[in-house]
Amino acid sequence: MNILAMDSSAKSASAAYLKDGMLAGQFYINSGLTHSTTLMPMTENLLNIAGLSLDDIDFFAVSCGPGSFTGLRIGIAAVKGMALAENKPCVAVSTLEAIAYGFVKTDRLICSLIDARCKRFFCAFFRCTADGDVKRLTDDKALGYEEIADIINRDYSGENVIFAGDGAEAAYSLMKDITDNVDVAPLHICFQQSVGVAMAAEKYIKLGKAVGSQQLVPIYLSLPQAQRELQKKQGNK
Repeated sequence: MNILAMDSSAKSASAAYLKDGMLAGQFYINSGLTHSTTLMPMTENLLNIAGLSLDDIDFFAVSCGPGSFTGLRIGIAAVKGMALAENKPCVAVSTLEAIAYGFVKTDRLICSLIDARCKRFFCAFFRCTADGDVKRLTDDKALGYEEIADIINRDYSGENVIFAGDGAEAAYSLMKDITDNVDVAPLHICFQQSVGVAMAAEKYIKLGKAVGSQQLVPIYLSLPQAQRELQKKQGNK
């Protein structure tokens, strides 16, 4: 089974190729360039080097959010276009769940975090087991850092919680003095990567959760900041 996965949910962008459960290749870049400039060239080069064409891909997977509004739309549009052209099924993956898949077989408690600005984070908790499973413990939510700290202190007191995702460092700075036993993941597995999207997608495929390209939609969890500010101003009138 060949899975082509993409992630453009944050500042970094990546494309990965999973073959029968094995990572066969991944391109990753965090250069500050727009995803519309980098994502498709990376994907094309990955396929060329692997000696593949789009026709060889069985499933297309993409991180559908939460994350950057623009970034998510770019990744989803790219996957929609390829899957539609090839008439192949797609898999929508939570960005937060994909982050947790970076810790497969580590027997760790992971708090996936994406910076949502204003000391808020898109957040979910996962337990990675030694046998390779990734168990979701909470739904994806948009929370303030104090709310996340309360969850850790109430539900996971005494456990070592690993922060991962592009919000990990900011969250750690805000919560290190008000929570017990929190750490930031190592740099090479901390951020969003498409290999996590591919691994999560493989699990969903086995559960029969692949969909048609028309069913891929972004998962935002909250309105853009500009809209929130507008609503706030309108409410004060």
